[in-house]
Amino acid sequence: MKRPWQGQVEPQLLKTVPRHDPLNPLCPGAIRANGEVNPQYDSTFLFDNDFPALQPDAPSPGPSDHPLFQAKSARGVCKVMCFHPWSDVTLPLMSVPEIRAVVDAWASVTEELGAQYPWVQIFENKGAMMGCSNPHPHCQVWASSFLPDIAQREERSQQAYKSQHGEPLLMEYSRQELLRKERLVLTSEHWLVLVPFWATWPYQTLLLPRRHVRRLPELTPAERDGQSPK
Repeated sequence: MKRPWQGQVEPQLLKTVPRHDPLNPLCPGAIRANGEVNPQYDSTFLFDNDFPALQPDAPSPGPSDHPLFQAKSARGVCKVMCFHPWSDVTLPLMSVPEIRAVVDAWASVTEELGAQYPWVQIFENKGAMMGCSNPHPHCQVWASSFLPDIAQREERSQQAYKSQHGEPLLMEYSRQELLRKERLVLTSEHWLVLVPFWATWPYQTLLLPRRHVRRLPELTPAERDGQSPK
């Protein structure tokens, strides 16, 4: 990039994170906000979010008296998944078996919640600058009774492409990126990491499988191992 950076520059964090903090509600044996005590877990740990944005029994808003004021109830569940019992590690610092345990847990919770909800989203806000107030390695899992707007648009686009061209959009896109070699970041036997042609963020990558896979539970053992290339 030739354009000089004129935005804000965040200082590098020098704070040392303790391996175990008994007051950290995500650590093994710690007390959470709802009064429950975490087990002495030694791998992944999944639990219901103590401050969920979605509830499975959200009340219905009832009928509207005007067509411009329509509302529907948004039902779902929110969970938190700890990756590791130690607070001073992150995914890149974990071993291949430890990362594999995380991938398996992602697949398991996707299958479990996907049987009840049409949308299951796993995401991680990493670092204080991204709004993560707890340094313990963890992610969030949201399952909802509706598809978010962006997911709906992506689904419509991919369905239209499949109807017109007879193959999944992302499979053809992967082939084209492999041929052009303009945006590839990493390639392996089972995965591609690339900067998507439609990237909207200054730093954005897309992880794509080499074969057509619809959901995490469909990944083979080798493909799951491949998500921790070390």
